[in-house]
Amino acid sequence: MSDLFDEVEEQLRSDRYRALARKSAPWVLAAAAAALIVALGIWGWQQYQQQTTDKASEQYAAGLTAFAQGDKGKAEQLWGEVAKSPAKAFSSLALMQLGGVKIASGKPDDVKAAVALFDQAAAAAPDDILGDAARLKSAFAILDTAPFSEVEGRLAPLMKDGHPYRVQAREALAFAKLLKGDMAGARADFVVITGTLDAPEGARQRAQAAMGLIDTGSAKAVPAAVKAALALPPPMLVGPGGVPMGLAPQAQEGAQDQAPGPQ
Repeated sequence: MSDLFDEVEEQLRSDRYRALARKSAPWVLAAAAAALIVALGIWGWQQYQQQTTDKASEQYAAGLTAFAQGDKGKAEQLWGEVAKSPAKAFSSLALMQLGGVKIASGKPDDVKAAVALFDQAAAAAPDDILGDAARLKSAFAILDTAPFSEVEGRLAPLMKDGHPYRVQAREALAFAKLLKGDMAGARADFVVITGTLDAPEGARQRAQAAMGLIDTGSAKAVPAAVKAALALPPPMLVGPGGVPMGLAPQAQEGAQDQAPGPQ
């Protein structure tokens, strides 16, 4: 008799499980479909990002080639397209190149336009390596024309610990002090640079040379030397293959010293 009751109870449990399964099946299927849609969406977004990055990389490299061949108009057109790309790193690089073209003309209006482009590049940058490079370029662009307070305001945040171009920013601030005649303040900054362990060798040498001029009483010649240095052509920002040169904080000293030069 007990076997009969057990069999009936087992049958009832099976019926309840089947009923529960029928009720929950739509929800399980809906959850699986939602998970599939999310997975496909993530995959699609990653594919889109990769495609836009590849396209921006190709256009940016083509712009470098065109500029090297003397076709400035074609280079500006290509960089202008890259500047609008969702690929933030290449957009930032393209904006910096466009700013460099404006700086090269030497016209006051073009310099203002270049500063605006550098500011846009900083805003578009995905990290401080590119962002601070753009901010440093904007400071160099106005180093000998803007009020010292404006230059200092742009450079001070870049000198904080952890920022990739803090040595170069301090050097730029020292130059700005020289231009306004603050020899003591400039010398103090140069002393800091020579004592900074991770300072590029080029920055150390320039700091020592500037200190020598200040100490020997040749300070009157320093502002002219600074202006002449600012007029030098900027180094190319990106090397073969579209890889930024000197934009990594741990890059070799020579490359690091070139990367954020005035452009």
